[in-house]
Amino acid sequence: MSSLAVQARGLSVKFGDVTAVAGLDLDVKEGEIVGLVGPDGAGKTTTMRVLCGILVPDAGEAVVAGHDVLREPDRVKARIGYLPQRFALHPDLTVNENIAYLADLYSVPAGTWQQRRDELLEITDLARFANRQAVQLSGGMQQKLALICTLIHRPEVVFLDEPTTGVDPVSRRDFWHILYDLPRQGVTVVVTTPYMDEAAHCSRIAFMHQGRVLAQDSPAALRAAITARILEVRCRPQRTAREALKRYPTIEGVEVFGDRLRVAVSAEADPAAIRRVLEEAGVTGLDIRESAASLEDVFVALAVGQQSQEDDSRAGEE
Repeated sequence: MSSLAVQARGLSVKFGDVTAVAGLDLDVKEGEIVGLVGPDGAGKTTTMRVLCGILVPDAGEAVVAGHDVLREPDRVKARIGYLPQRFALHPDLTVNENIAYLADLYSVPAGTWQQRRDELLEITDLARFANRQAVQLSGGMQQKLALICTLIHRPEVVFLDEPTTGVDPVSRRDFWHILYDLPRQGVTVVVTTPYMDEAAHCSRIAFMHQGRVLAQDSPAALRAAITARILEVRCRPQRTAREALKRYPTIEGVEVFGDRLRVAVSAEADPAAIRRVLEEAGVTGLDIRESAASLEDVFVALAVGQQSQEDDSRAGEE
């Protein structure tokens, strides 16, 4: 079994009356790509800042790259790379100058980082832009430069906070091709992403909601854990259909995904009966098809289950 590159237990962070992280547990094995997935406000960025030694938690403990984050933050920082959400390099410096600056910041010996720079420039297709100022690069190219600077000191663990948000689809694809190769180089990757297609290619996913990890597993195992059948419903108007379905007894959940509804139903649900319910509600243009569970369905089911537990707990206290 692989040893752990990241281990967190009971992490909690509060900002005034707001709880950003609430008793979070997380395990990341060496050589994995683990995706932290969840909505805005789930605590993903705060968790990353704690694991990088940037933010001190109110409670809990964490070990990263073999060192205690609270007791040895400088040792942790020397062994990790961190790429924040926003481009944080010097816009007036060239690509080469930014890389040289980060190599010096991490005390990489002179004469040893240039080979690594050349390798990374070739992999990212930025070699031809080595003398261009960072401000003159496209958003996707800036993110590639930021990744090079994150990797220049050969970190053991890399933390990437939504690295492809706002990046064009081609650059996003190229960026992830680079990430997929990092475990082969002995680098463990922890990445936050709002894109389920990216999360699907991670070794494991940690679904986060309200500062907690609701589930950690491989994408396939998470999808297989969904016991409900999933129906994909296209119709109009959606709002009428959604309200009608919510009142039907065998419906476990209804969510809007673009031009369709994803409907979780119990095993004994009859699609023909569901169609009749919708027709009686005045819904037209009906197209109902059974679908395999997606990662979006997994997250919705986990979030709904967590909310139900919290509601039951509050009802019990009252």
